[in-house]
Amino acid sequence: MRFATKQIHAGVEPDPTTGAILTPIYQSTTFVQESVDKYLSKGFSYSRSGNPTVLALENKLSNLEGGAGTACFATGMAAIHGVMLAMLNAGDHAVVSDVAYGGTYRLCTKIFSRFGVNFTFADTSSPDAVKEAIRDNTRLILTETPANPTLKLTDIAAISEIAKAKGIPHAVDNTFLTPYYQRPIELGADLVIHSTTKYLEGHNATVGGAVVSATAKLDEKVSFIQNATGTIVSPHVAWLTLQGVKTLSVRMDGQCANAMAVSEFLETHPKVDKVCYPGLSSHPQHELASKQASGYGAMVWFEVQGGVAAGKKIMDSLGLWTLAENLGSVESLVTHPVTMTHADVDEAERKRVGITDGLVRLSVGLEDAQDLIEDLKQALEKI
Repeated sequence: MRFATKQIHAGVEPDPTTGAILTPIYQSTTFVQESVDKYLSKGFSYSRSGNPTVLALENKLSNLEGGAGTACFATGMAAIHGVMLAMLNAGDHAVVSDVAYGGTYRLCTKIFSRFGVNFTFADTSSPDAVKEAIRDNTRLILTETPANPTLKLTDIAAISEIAKAKGIPHAVDNTFLTPYYQRPIELGADLVIHSTTKYLEGHNATVGGAVVSATAKLDEKVSFIQNATGTIVSPHVAWLTLQGVKTLSVRMDGQCANAMAVSEFLETHPKVDKVCYPGLSSHPQHELASKQASGYGAMVWFEVQGGVAAGKKIMDSLGLWTLAENLGSVESLVTHPVTMTHADVDEAERKRVGITDGLVRLSVGLEDAQDLIEDLKQALEKI
């Protein structure tokens, strides 16, 4: 089956009892066992350890990413936390993309570092920098591509080759592009992480996460953490996400087209100093973006003349774009990373990796592109 067919049909079957076309929400804490000797004969015992609705979502995501198994978590951060707990012990070291979601940075520096895990935040766009960052005790390489919020790219195949040569698992946060545009396992990655909150669900209705593993052995390790820490996604959220995934390709294509139109407008506006979108030929890694993915996503950032004050003025002047923390939804959102999503990243570190105080991040939705452009135009005229 091709992707658009799989996103609707893979991993789910009509309910055998009623014929319901949608997977039921199995809102049950526990599952009755036939007998002591036939414990788990139907596959489920307690919803922290597994649930039929959650399993349907896990099977669908495994199919879409080309993985051996998936563990779905309560949030995207719980998914990243699950990978780290599965792969790292006290005294271990991990290499992490120097540009990543602020919550990832916070988890590394404020939580895992307390338990003796060490991190190097490396420029993973450079394979040589990754090689230099690896130590004898490195047990995980975690990359985010495109990176949040600078949209810097990592060559997944190149880093996976380095990781395999050293016997180190390579985990890729694929939230921005989803398996519709980018499939890291096909490029050699061992683990794929998603905040299902974003494009997979796509409607600002849930928070959730997922980890897709390339092998059954890795899936067993991650699923053990999911159960042991009690961070499994709820059945209702899994059900909503199942419905969202059915329209993923249509939404992504529409949002990607809008993002290109918005980027081209911003690039020609006299008050805009800089625009970054992987689909633009001006993006320094446009060639890599075209090579390892089939689409460029719907995230854009720009800076305007007048610096921080002007950027804030624009964000406060927009009417159709909503000032909010999230991305990937059908509604267009505008975010100030320094104040919002990356506030916990040290100021010096933010500046080192290019997260400037004046950076305005756009998550482009499914509204009419001309309406989005006109709203940006009127806001730019106010600075």
